[in-house]
Amino acid sequence: MKDVVAVIMGGGQGSRLFPLTRDRAKPAVPVAGRVRLIDIPLSNCINSGITQAYVLTQFNSASLNKHITNTYHFGTLTDGGVHVIAAEQTATNRNWFQGTADAVRRSLHHMIGPRTRHVLILAGDHLYRMNYAQFVRRHEESQADVTVAACPQAEENASSFGLMHVDEAGMITRFAEKPTGGTLEGMRVNPDAVVGGMRAGAPFLASMGIYIFNPQVLRELLVANPDSHDFGKEIIPAALDGYRMAAHFFHGYWEDIGTIQAFYRANIALTQPGQMSLYDPDFPIYTRPRYLSPTRFNDASIERALIAEGSILGNCRVKNSVIGIRSRIEHNVELDGALLMGNDFYETETEIAAAEAKGIPPLGIGEGTTIRTAIVDKDARVGRGCALVNEKNVENEDGLYHYIRDGIVIIPRNAIVPDGTVI
Repeated sequence: MKDVVAVIMGGGQGSRLFPLTRDRAKPAVPVAGRVRLIDIPLSNCINSGITQAYVLTQFNSASLNKHITNTYHFGTLTDGGVHVIAAEQTATNRNWFQGTADAVRRSLHHMIGPRTRHVLILAGDHLYRMNYAQFVRRHEESQADVTVAACPQAEENASSFGLMHVDEAGMITRFAEKPTGGTLEGMRVNPDAVVGGMRAGAPFLASMGIYIFNPQVLRELLVANPDSHDFGKEIIPAALDGYRMAAHFFHGYWEDIGTIQAFYRANIALTQPGQMSLYDPDFPIYTRPRYLSPTRFNDASIERALIAEGSILGNCRVKNSVIGIRSRIEHNVELDGALLMGNDFYETETEIAAAEAKGIPPLGIGEGTTIRTAIVDKDARVGRGCALVNEKNVENEDGLYHYIRDGIVIIPRNAIVPDGTVI
């Protein structure tokens, strides 16, 4: 796997995840209380034996670049590493990256060497665990030029995805983007089909946006389609004309974190058994090392929750919620379906007193506050006696201290919510 190069998309503007992407790139958004989205594909690479990874960045990339630099050190005695490639102006092109394919096209000379055997294209905003060695093995055994990871889908969900149709050997015959009606029916596959030792398991196959290319094929496709900017919508369908394309069936948990609703749902799902496990000792999720104290519980009631390290919980009730690092939750707080991203630092008692003298609540969640179906971003200050519950069942709203997207209340990073606020 040392001759496999991983290329990870660092994300575009991420407008559908606003306001979480107001100040950061999408792959830098915290997930599961203590890691960032970019840690998922990078951990998959490390656990799969891939030690050469490139992250292509552009929008709001400062925190993402800092996280990668501070986290992923492979040592001086290896020829691998995680490298950040930012959008750059050249003598021939002074534009920003125009899409995933354009980003790879303009960066390819930095990433592929004479010993590169395969190029693995990954998204930086998906939540899943995959051993890419199995993916590479399927690519080689099928003698494919391009292999696409496919996640089986039931009929009721199929129209939400780009679908692929395969023959009995698992070779891709056609694509359709979010098909309906007769077009959807034409994408149906045999759920009992077995390819590469893997059973399809469902009547439709969704493209996961994860690809393996032979390097020369990747170059040829990017050069032959100079106006194509997106892999999924343009380059991959174009590859059907003249190249062998295989599907790799993937049966694990997978979520494309593209919207606020998907992001919220995926995080809260992690509190439930049977979802993506965070506790696999043979396939850990790596992130920046921190030296925090254990979380302290002062007579708290906890039911189905993830509680990150370094937090302090008073006499509160927490249910179906994710509590991020360094969170501080005061007495008589009720959290139900809450995603708290935590804090980047602790306040001293002197700092707390100085803030309160100015009418500013301390970092964290104030006494007597209720939060339901909400996201509280990092370093937010929610005062005493607040109710963040979307009591009017608003679908979308931009407020003074908050946003609502898909019915989910969002308190943005560094926000100050005064005592007694009701949303």
